[in-house]
Amino acid sequence: MDESRPSATAHRVAMRRAAHQLLDNPKVFDDPLALLIVGKEDASALQRDPHPIEMSPLSPYLRAFVAARSKYAEDELALGVHRGVCQYVILGAGFDTFAYRNPYSLSRLRVFEVDHPATQAWKRSRLEEAGIAPPDNLAFAPVDFEKQTLPEALRDAGYDPGDCTFFSWLGVTEYLTTEAVMTTLRFIASVPVGSEVVFDYMLTPALLTPAQRVRFDALARRVASAGEPWRAFFDPELLTGDLHAMGFSCLEDNGPDVINAKYFKDRKDGLRVGSLSHIMSARV
Repeated sequence: MDESRPSATAHRVAMRRAAHQLLDNPKVFDDPLALLIVGKEDASALQRDPHPIEMSPLSPYLRAFVAARSKYAEDELALGVHRGVCQYVILGAGFDTFAYRNPYSLSRLRVFEVDHPATQAWKRSRLEEAGIAPPDNLAFAPVDFEKQTLPEALRDAGYDPGDCTFFSWLGVTEYLTTEAVMTTLRFIASVPVGSEVVFDYMLTPALLTPAQRVRFDALARRVASAGEPWRAFFDPELLTGDLHAMGFSCLEDNGPDVINAKYFKDRKDGLRVGSLSHIMSARV
């Protein structure tokens, strides 16, 4: 990633989330702000024809996964709020719109958006263009990991380490080193009991079938050419052991079969997720 420019990955994810609102019926993840947040030019282009971003045969699988992981995370968040979660930290927030359609009262759930300063500045300009005002219970936490740690960035944004917190971490882990992923998970494991994290991760290539490896290699080349190569991959069994060792419990590892059964069963359009990624939830 060019440190002076917003993330190309964040933009692609936002476009897929917006395309899901236009192309897929029924929607897995209903986001009424998805088109507004991408900006007038991109929104107009999508409304004219949402298919150009879907030229790759792999694109529907990616669009489905973006929708499914967002739906899963927000469903888990709702359960967390009912059991006392009062802070929501969105790691690598990109163009996530939850804070601007937050159904909970200002006093009940505080939201922290954590992202690279360039990506966050770009998002804030899109919000202003769309006339979307940040709510009072939202705090932006720009973080340059070469200069600051995640705990420091959250502290500076007003995060209370003593309060029960829900973390979502979507579409990020594969772009980090394995050690960076583990460092972040160890930090989350240190927050109060009852806190939770939902994140997605890519399977280690050694676990893929030859056909899956072809798809993996095609996608890996694409993201590498955009300057944001994949770095971290995980074996579900080993990752589960690592999470337990950190102190997490109530683990739920959702592979493609589980995700498709939960969100895409009996669809007439054939929409479903691919086989390269899992969604994990873990509670402290």
